[in-house]
Amino acid sequence: QVQLVESGGGLVQAGGSLRLSCLASGSIFSITAMGWYRQAPGKQRELVAVIITGGPTNYADFVKGRFTLSRDNAKNTMYLQMNSLKPEDTAVYWCFARRSGPDYWGQGTQVTVSS
Repeated sequence: QVQLVESGGGLVQAGGSLRLSCLASGSIFSITAMGWYRQAPGKQRELVAVIITGGPTNYADFVKGRFTLSRDNAKNTMYLQMNSLKPEDTAVYWCFARRSGPDYWGQGTQVTVSS
C-alpha cells in the first residue's frame, strides 16, 4: 500500500504562484511513476504532469512553461511548482502514484485562482 497526502493548495490571484506537495509513505520502493491530475467544476479530470521513476517528466500542454514537477526522494515528497497561474487553473488537484495494479491517490487539494 502507498499513502499520499497533499498540501499547499489555496487561493491566489492570477499571475501568482503556489507549490503543491505530495508526501508518500508505505511501500514506495516500487513506485514507477508519480504525478498530478486536476478536475475543475463541470469538467473532466485531466492529467497535469507525470514523472517517471528514473525517466522523463511529461507535462500537459496547458501547463508547459508554467508548472514544474519534481521529486525529493530523500523526503519521499513530490512537488508541483505552479507559476503564472490563471483562473482556468482553478480545480481540485490530486497526486497519484503508480505501481503494478491500481493507482494510489491522495485526498485532493483545492486550488483557486482569482482574476
